[in-house]
Amino acid sequence: MLVIEDLQVELAGKIILNHIDLEIKPGETHVLFGPNGSGKTTLLMTIMGYPQYHVKKGKIYFKGQDITNIPINERAELGIGMSYQRPPTIHGLKTRQMVHICARHKEIDVEELARRVNFQDFLDRDVNEGFSGGEIKRSELLQLMAQDPDLMLFDEPESGVDMENIALVGKTIAMLLQKDSDDLKPVSKSKMQKKMERTKMGLIITHTGYILDYVAADKGQVLYNGYLSCVSNPREILNCISKSGYEECVRCIIGENY
Repeated sequence: MLVIEDLQVELAGKIILNHIDLEIKPGETHVLFGPNGSGKTTLLMTIMGYPQYHVKKGKIYFKGQDITNIPINERAELGIGMSYQRPPTIHGLKTRQMVHICARHKEIDVEELARRVNFQDFLDRDVNEGFSGGEIKRSELLQLMAQDPDLMLFDEPESGVDMENIALVGKTIAMLLQKDSDDLKPVSKSKMQKKMERTKMGLIITHTGYILDYVAADKGQVLYNGYLSCVSNPREILNCISKSGYEECVRCIIGENY
């Protein structure tokens, strides 16, 4: 459902991404690793359609449609949503109103959705005004629940979240991606059947890997110096990065693949 072909992206006159090829199938969740400044957020923002990220070359397809040059609102309407690492404060707009906007005229129970992420006490505050890191993440997840997109992009969902709330954030992301705790166990016939029935897709940026304790990811990839360098088991990639760093991890995995 998401296909990226030979993508090259420029930001502020500098090429950030080169020769990016990526495919996420229905029901799949991919995890993206990489050092700061490697282009991970740029990739998510380009998929979402922010105009300052200029596609110089390549194509992005979603649900069989070329979305390379269509605006953000049309991508959202097609079913792409994003949880931002540092979303802005919006003065004068209550969180409750924002959730209704995200729902796109669907009938929703805002109070019930807010209860799922322990956020009911924040609904009548301006969006993100005075929110802690964890509260911002829960606000972002509440908005995604209301939107219910088919492709969800998560930019460092663990960032700024204390250990008490990381489980809530992780379990909510798993729910949004139609996954449950059984998916973290070894593969079984029933688990394979369940995977075939999923439709939601996810692309998650992580530095810590904590999210993998709650969300069963299908593939891990490393974005290094603007290039997608490898595809492998996300736990193995995280292990390699922890032991040897990004550069050695990329060299090692490329060597194994070729």
